[in-house]
Amino acid sequence: MHEIPYLLEVPRLRVQNANAISSPHTWGFPAMSAFVGLMHALERRLHAEDIELNLDSVGVICHRHEPQVSRSGHTHAFHLTRNPVDKKGDTAAIVEEGRTHLEITLVFAASGPAAEAHSRGNGPDIDEAVSAILPTLRVAGGTIQPARGRRGTLPRPQLISVAETEEGQAKQARWLLRRWLPGFALLGRDDLLHDHHSELRKTDPETDLLDAWLDLARINWAACHEHPEDGDEGKVIWERRGPARGWLVPIPVGYGALGPLHEAGTVEGARDDRTPFRFVESLYSIGEWKSPHRLQSPAELLWYVDNQAADGLYRLRNNYARIID
Repeated sequence: MHEIPYLLEVPRLRVQNANAISSPHTWGFPAMSAFVGLMHALERRLHAEDIELNLDSVGVICHRHEPQVSRSGHTHAFHLTRNPVDKKGDTAAIVEEGRTHLEITLVFAASGPAAEAHSRGNGPDIDEAVSAILPTLRVAGGTIQPARGRRGTLPRPQLISVAETEEGQAKQARWLLRRWLPGFALLGRDDLLHDHHSELRKTDPETDLLDAWLDLARINWAACHEHPEDGDEGKVIWERRGPARGWLVPIPVGYGALGPLHEAGTVEGARDDRTPFRFVESLYSIGEWKSPHRLQSPAELLWYVDNQAADGLYRLRNNYARIID
């Protein structure tokens, strides 16, 4: 946390109809790339107003999550809308769109001249600027709604200067992490995926990372014998198989290249003819939802861009596993 000079906290943000389909293989909570996109959009808007505040990484704590689905047993079906008729008067096809309502707290690692001037009391009113800009933006395609605090007050963004001493940082971290309760923070657990892959390869050398990802993404039960003695196989019981290390979920973490990088304007149908183009597919990993009070510092919940364009990787990372080690 000592490498982060400032934190920008946006508390209790209510979002309506955010995109719940985070990738071709996952659904539920928006992908972290949506929140990183919001971070970049907010930074550009601040710079456009001559507020030199740099946003380097973002974390999200979910307080409320309401997928817009109907449930019948184990089957979930999205609530879909019928689009208006087309120009010929024909009925347009229904396009499946998953939506969810959210209440979240966003935490940004911030730096820059505006933050330093704000901490001295003679800079721009960053809190007011962020409050004015956010309602004009989208969060994972969802609309930001007016929110009221527990006592009827409107929660406001706040730029927080990180304490300089280790003792001060620890005290500040305890205060921040507990004020984000009740809720759960999404963390990256690439380490669990690779550890589980190595464990599965001990019994099946042909196991690949996709097998390990699918195995971690589900609940596995296996039959075993209880206390076998002297040839007596004993009672057969069912027990959960695999690591039980918390609330693990499959998540998309970025994109991987399917081909070479094309020059700007050479691919027909691209939305931007001034930017180089590349065909990509989703990259997946394992995430963990964890209560903020179980973290040591806000730095553990932050996600940042870690692109490796030469290798065709455009992905996000979270340093939770690296910090706890």
